[in-house]
Amino acid sequence: MSSYSIECVLAADNHLGEGPLWDVEQACLYWVDGTGRRVGKPGIWRLDPRTGETRSWSVDQDIGAMALRRDGTAVLALADGFYFFDLASGELERVAAVDTHGGRVRLNDAKVDRRGRFLAGGMDDHEELPLSKLWRFDPDATLHELDDGIICSNGPCWSPDDRVFYFADTFRQTMWAYDYDVDTGTVSNRRDFVSADDLPGFFDGSTIDAEGCVWNALVIGGELVRFTPDGEVERRIGMPVRNVTSVMFGGERLDEVYVTSMARVQHPARHEHFAAQARPQFGAGSLFRITGLGIEGLPEPRFAG
Repeated sequence: MSSYSIECVLAADNHLGEGPLWDVEQACLYWVDGTGRRVGKPGIWRLDPRTGETRSWSVDQDIGAMALRRDGTAVLALADGFYFFDLASGELERVAAVDTHGGRVRLNDAKVDRRGRFLAGGMDDHEELPLSKLWRFDPDATLHELDDGIICSNGPCWSPDDRVFYFADTFRQTMWAYDYDVDTGTVSNRRDFVSADDLPGFFDGSTIDAEGCVWNALVIGGELVRFTPDGEVERRIGMPVRNVTSVMFGGERLDEVYVTSMARVQHPARHEHFAAQARPQFGAGSLFRITGLGIEGLPEPRFAG
């Protein structure tokens, strides 16, 4: 196993840093601050690693995830639905709404499949009840329900051959694998892939590498875990903060790993999984980068609509 190093790239102080997205066309990293607007912070961030330049955008809802469209604008999974967002003008347009159960449920993690569809799951903001669904938002702006009975959606990603879709329900401590039909965008044969019961945290954001291994950020546990396609733990990497939230390969050769984290200490949850904190751990909310792993990721596609 090669040596590696971890560095803090940006002390962003994200309230809930999430959803890192490396865009191969711009060679830039985007990510979101899911609940940043609750404390007056921007919801969308971008870093150009070549110059160190950062830019941010504010949105008036919680944001679960974003992806870029082929024309350079963005598609967003906001609390109450799917939106198109013009990064240049700031124009925001809702194109599909979801049931929020009176504001208790919001869209959370999302990614684009290799045919350009945007898959997003919801979460109960109290992190308690299975009120949420998994949605597929198609390039023609139609919305399709793929699964339901979810407490907190996280970690969508696909095997390199597009035949397996991975998806976690954080507070069930389970990551599932589904058969995925890339021609139709449908899922079937849901089965348990891995459990977090014996790991020091809960499944949060995931990505896939070129060898077909699944990387997951263990929130609370402060580790990244790499699972082989048969569900074995191949390695664990301890991070400088406990509340790591998601992971993404980036860099010119897609051989760097970017990790988001959260500074939030007060949770709306009705459970006791998060220990009470008076203030964030030092460095929480920062963006981290790992180099020297000798592992490459796969390029993230753009939304085709």
